[in-house]
Amino acid sequence: MSRNNASRPAPSRRAFLRGALAAGGLGLSAAPLTRLFARSMASRVVPGYGPLRPVADEVTGLELLSLPEGFRYRSFSWAGEALADGTPCPGRHDGMGVVAVEGEVVTLVRNHEQTALTGAFGHAECHYDPACSGGTTTLRYDLAKGEVVEAWASLSGTMQNCAGGVTPWNSWLSCEEFVVNAGALPDSAPARFERDHGFVFEVPASGRSKAVALRDMGQFRHEAASVHAPSGDVYLTEDLEPSAGFYRFVPREPGRLQAGGALYMLRARGHRDLRTGLRPGQRLAVEWVPIEHPDRGFDAQRKSISGVHDQGLAAGASRFTRLEGCIATDQGVYFTATNGGDEAAGQVFCYHPESQELSLVFESSPDSMLHYPDNVCLSPRGGLVICQDSPERVQHLHGLTPDGGLFRFAGNQARLDGFRGFTGDFSGAEWAGACFSPDGRWLFANLYAPGISVAITGPWQEGLI
Repeated sequence: MSRNNASRPAPSRRAFLRGALAAGGLGLSAAPLTRLFARSMASRVVPGYGPLRPVADEVTGLELLSLPEGFRYRSFSWAGEALADGTPCPGRHDGMGVVAVEGEVVTLVRNHEQTALTGAFGHAECHYDPACSGGTTTLRYDLAKGEVVEAWASLSGTMQNCAGGVTPWNSWLSCEEFVVNAGALPDSAPARFERDHGFVFEVPASGRSKAVALRDMGQFRHEAASVHAPSGDVYLTEDLEPSAGFYRFVPREPGRLQAGGALYMLRARGHRDLRTGLRPGQRLAVEWVPIEHPDRGFDAQRKSISGVHDQGLAAGASRFTRLEGCIATDQGVYFTATNGGDEAAGQVFCYHPESQELSLVFESSPDSMLHYPDNVCLSPRGGLVICQDSPERVQHLHGLTPDGGLFRFAGNQARLDGFRGFTGDFSGAEWAGACFSPDGRWLFANLYAPGISVAITGPWQEGLI
């Protein structure tokens, strides 16, 4: 069964979704990115904003980042800082998004990719499984003051909250990258799981999440979730290797994910394996195969966490590998395969909803500057910001311009000697959670370890990021 002939949301609902995106101040034009579909791109290094140099943090005085000339930053919400209720802020800062704006104050929701069974944090109202330590924190950040004015636990009792995405109705989708069923007792664990895991949770811009697993969106190793505003469909990546799926969730009521819906997995006609053998600019016709049992991802007998993925493959879906970042615009849905491609060093794809085609936007080669792309976000100046998670000694934020130019924008230089209790060289820790303030002046991002968020600003230029 193909998703192609399924009914679309009513025009009035589509208008609402577009309006909600604009009203929240979170909509960014993607028009320049259409050039990415129109041409075949080889890896091409461009100057970008210029060479990187160590820059001192305006808050701590430490040289945590390297940036181009003229750019500056402020760190905030380090792991261990007290939240509103006195709870220490968890570490492992991962996916993040701007979900609301009020004057100079923006609201960010940030994932914490915790995997220990050491107990939920924050208020019990937002707990899903009391043994689990993953979840989200919500931060109100004052752009004028350059500081957090309020921070609280908004979801907890989940596991390995990796990425996710902002919705047009001003909430955050937090995704679990950990699949297990209730009753499991891992070796040497202090507690057993009381709930099934491997789901997406919705977190509001204010207050706390009700910690309801959106089971129809699938039980698998979720990475990112991004809403295509014109349709209300949600696109989801699966961080699984050596084989992973790209998914589409079609809600019964666009904008109300709790009402359920149908899950589908991408099939490229004539191409069952998309991990290798493609060329940049190549376009493939796409269909969508249904997942009959989206909440059956864990098979205790086989000790398998790929139940949803296996259903899709059995129905003819195509294989990717280690899918991670995902960002939807009106014109296209961009997503990354961190170790995909002929060199197993990374791919960037775009799915085109109107034509129902898939194209390979970028593939890393041995001489590429970028290896192992992860989280992505759209820039108001026309390009993509790509977070790196690679075996390299120093991790970078990269920019991909609308005409295919690639450049390094920021380097992780965090080396600490007891500051706030952290000691070590953290420059190899991944970047995550990149997102812009609605006015485009500030780029927020996370250093996964030891757990630091930063706000970067400077002499931005059109056509870059």
